[in-house]
Amino acid sequence: MTKHTDLNPPLAETKDARDWVKVLSKYRDPNWRQSWFEVIVTAGPFLVLWALAWWALSYSYLLALGLSVINGLFLVRLFTIQHDCGHGSFFTSREACDWLGRVLGVLTLTPYDVWRRTHSIHHSAHGNLGRRGIGDIHTMTVEEYRAQGWFGRLSYRIYRNPIVLFGFGPSYLFFFQNRLPVGLMNMSKYWVSAMATNLVLLIALGVIFYFGGLAPIFLIFVPSTLTAATVGMWLFYVQHQFEDAHWKDDEDWQLHDAALHGSSYYVLPKALQWMSANIGIHHVHHLYSRIPFYRLPEVLRDQPELASNNRMTIRESLASARLHLWDQSSNRLLSFRQVRKIYG
Repeated sequence: MTKHTDLNPPLAETKDARDWVKVLSKYRDPNWRQSWFEVIVTAGPFLVLWALAWWALSYSYLLALGLSVINGLFLVRLFTIQHDCGHGSFFTSREACDWLGRVLGVLTLTPYDVWRRTHSIHHSAHGNLGRRGIGDIHTMTVEEYRAQGWFGRLSYRIYRNPIVLFGFGPSYLFFFQNRLPVGLMNMSKYWVSAMATNLVLLIALGVIFYFGGLAPIFLIFVPSTLTAATVGMWLFYVQHQFEDAHWKDDEDWQLHDAALHGSSYYVLPKALQWMSANIGIHHVHHLYSRIPFYRLPEVLRDQPELASNNRMTIRESLASARLHLWDQSSNRLLSFRQVRKIYG
């Protein structure tokens, strides 16, 4: 992560975060041809790889598995398109966004209306210490952690362990938690979204089983979904969990400051940037979520100041997996080891 001092701040900090909203508003309009092109060049290869993997089952389970893992990357891209639909940024029509999002929600195992609401909460409260709990990765402050008993500390340490967070976590989230409208259980609209998604998914799996048995389910469907879920979990993590992130108490929290300074710019190789549909340009996305993902590089090209803010390479991002607790006294994320060293 690029470091800075008060004497040499990133260029993006020379402009007030709220001022960027006016600048970014000119990039919000989607191009319907470009939007459909992105759907076709993502869903097309996804379906082709599914068919190739099914064909490969007759010759090599290992080949089918390899094709399925690769296909997981196209599923990540489909999820990002669904993500744009949730923000109403993919088409000018809100209805078109919602219906495409619902269709993609079956492929991504994510009930669209449920996810749209929880993700909206994430955007409206990210970095607010008083509004944690829905749509984010649970993060304790140092003070909260030290006030826990042994069981509370152990539970949190298990939760933040990379094996749990990026190993078991994605499986639990997409295969189990997403089957219910968790966090919105008292509203019928979200039950309909979850149960309708489950029903269509069950029918699709039933058809797959009827024609191919268990092999395509366990060697194509499950591996591609797990690959996408794991990659997606990692991307979401590094977008907000880094040393110089931005967390404030409710009374000091400001939406646009949290967006600009609490979201990273994950600098990826071109191929991975394409596969993740530019989601690494996350600080711009949080500042103005109505910008279609295919216009985010245009923003950085025209506004180079933003390209210097919270830059993180893949190598630098690996260190973020060792950060666990927000220290309000130093305004940075610390590891358990650092907390023990500083506070005893």
